[in-house]
Amino acid sequence: MQNISEHNKGILAVFLTAILWSSGGLFIKLISLNSMELSFFRCAIAAVVFALMFRKRILKLNSLALINSFAYAAVLILFVIATKTTTAANAIFLQSTAPIYVLIFEPLLTKTKWERINIITIVVCFLGMILFFMGDLTPGDIKGNIAALLAGVAFAAFFLGMKKNEPQYGESSIFYGNVIVALICIPFVTDLSSISLQDFAMVSFLGVFQIAFAYALFSYGLKRIIAVEASIISMFEPVLNPIWVFIGYGEVPSFYAIIGGIIIMTAITVRTLISNSDFIKTKFRF
Repeated sequence: MQNISEHNKGILAVFLTAILWSSGGLFIKLISLNSMELSFFRCAIAAVVFALMFRKRILKLNSLALINSFAYAAVLILFVIATKTTTAANAIFLQSTAPIYVLIFEPLLTKTKWERINIITIVVCFLGMILFFMGDLTPGDIKGNIAALLAGVAFAAFFLGMKKNEPQYGESSIFYGNVIVALICIPFVTDLSSISLQDFAMVSFLGVFQIAFAYALFSYGLKRIIAVEASIISMFEPVLNPIWVFIGYGEVPSFYAIIGGIIIMTAITVRTLISNSDFIKTKFRF
């Protein structure tokens, strides 16, 4: 990779991160453990790997970092519950509405006015979200959809908290978030003999690569490209997630979910491009 520019290395790193993140839906579906058991093993393994990777950096902790850890823990648990109980497409698309909640709550926290483009984006995305609750829904779908929406809210809270806190507390927030999940879920792990080698291999992949290594890779990429590029490239995660689940698990998203997902992803992407129009003009020399 010596001939690749630092910028291109950053793009590649974020793209690989999106691929690793997108693998979560398929493995969560394939693993026979219930939501709490899966969450325990995934996050316990991720915490150990994080401690080995970042060492003393995970010990840096302040009150906001601890709050962020609880928000991140909520994201991790709720997403697994959502993926287990509704379709992977519903889970990932509804969690991906997190930027909408950021647009809603950030002006309240910073005491600034809502921008017109943000209001339009919020309205369009809410219209897209309504589609996920249409059609023939089972009680599991409704429960999973609500869990996914709450995961989006928790992720927005985590993002705002991380944005407000100093960068050196990022690793500790992720580390302690995984520890919190493990502590919450350990009472639900009652029979270790029921865990197959295949389940353990898949949950280890999630802990090592889908959480820990993906975070390190994303941090590496983010230092080499600007945030707007990273956010757009990251959109590959919700696109690829249901594709892997369809290929490896045979789950087909509903027509309403596909349309709703397209509306949400398009609205967020267009808003990102418009809000960073100066970057786009410079990049493509308009």
